[in-house]
Amino acid sequence: MKQRIDSTVLRSLACSLAFSGGCFLGFAAQAADSPAPPPPVSSATNVLTLDGAVRLALENNPELRASSGRIDAATGRAYQAKLWTNPELTLSAEDWPVMSAEDWPVSGGGDFSDSKQTIGVAQTIPFPGKKKLDRQIGVSGIRLSEADLILRRVELVRDVKSAFYQVLAAERLVDVAAELVKVAESSASTARKRVAAGAAADQEQLRAEIPLEQARTELSGFQRELTTARQTLALLLGRPDLTEAPVSGALAENADLGLLEQGPEKWLPNHPSVLAVKTSRDRAELELRRARLEPYPDVRMGVAGGRIGETGQSIIQMGLSIPLPIIDRSKGKKQEAQANVHIAQADQVAVEQRLLREWGTASKRFRTAVEQVASYRERILPKADEALRLVQAGFEQGKFGFIDLLDTQRTTAEARLAYQQKLLELSVAQAELESLAAGGIQPQPGKTQP
Repeated sequence: MKQRIDSTVLRSLACSLAFSGGCFLGFAAQAADSPAPPPPVSSATNVLTLDGAVRLALENNPELRASSGRIDAATGRAYQAKLWTNPELTLSAEDWPVMSAEDWPVSGGGDFSDSKQTIGVAQTIPFPGKKKLDRQIGVSGIRLSEADLILRRVELVRDVKSAFYQVLAAERLVDVAAELVKVAESSASTARKRVAAGAAADQEQLRAEIPLEQARTELSGFQRELTTARQTLALLLGRPDLTEAPVSGALAENADLGLLEQGPEKWLPNHPSVLAVKTSRDRAELELRRARLEPYPDVRMGVAGGRIGETGQSIIQMGLSIPLPIIDRSKGKKQEAQANVHIAQADQVAVEQRLLREWGTASKRFRTAVEQVASYRERILPKADEALRLVQAGFEQGKFGFIDLLDTQRTTAEARLAYQQKLLELSVAQAELESLAAGGIQPQPGKTQP
């Protein structure tokens, strides 16, 4: 009787182990396949591809729209800066006869027609060169806003790619963890049957239930990470309604090594960050030149015509007003402008060094990820799958114990999960390199004239 029970349990165990092995080997075949090219964006089902996600972000991201608005604001400031002040209309009545103390209250004095009456215009004329520099400063502000827009576009594309890869990786991890839960449930069920049949001790059942609880906990954590990744992607797209939209694509398993050939000497001079600090430095130099002209006064000229009330004689008056730069000679403005030039020069060096450091770090991370992905794909995963196959076959033949099989299953599952993490690291590192290299070949900011 006991032999019949043991044979029944062993047949059940063999079936469950065949299911477990099939799940893991199926994932091995899936990992070895090359990723298919992503399908186009489907407006009917809201399926997102990587290109579609980038396009949506460029169209809807609120920060990008704000950067575009700053260009319009800078254009308005540049247009306003080149204009002279409005002329002034002047009205005056002078030498109005009034009564003396001796005449009061007999005489009421003269009336308005007895006064000298004039009407004219006055205009403030800026010192030569001031308005020209104001216009140039305004144009540099437009270029600075344009460089900032290009930089934000580059950074947004990088962030969208990273967020998209995070979603893909989280989905893959959820799938792998779900299969691991199935395997752990099958193993725990087999262990319970063995214990119930008296073929194994209670310890074996406990050893089988521990991986099951661990697998369920990991699955719950990966599901939360997937939800967070979807929310982050939707916010970057500027479309919160696409939080639950399915994504289509695959993590890159074969790296684009050509990115490493695009060294900083090719893209650094035209990177938007470098262009922005160069424009900021040019603007600071223009402001310094403008501050040096500030002590030179603006001339106020006026011309008026009228009549002398008593005689009715027509007159023309001309006036000239010049501020005397005695108290305020704009020394503080010149000192501030000179300091801003030094700051802009230091910022340019700092930005170039930061970009070089980011390129070096991203390159190292990329090379490391390439080596690790290749190691997992070519050595670790095949060995883990082969070990699982051998232990499974040996267990069916009685060469290995049940605990050995559980340990091998767990090792294979951990290798599969780690492989997905390495693929994510490779994709994110490649996106960072693409962002740095592509930033240097973006269209140059146009020389917008206000």
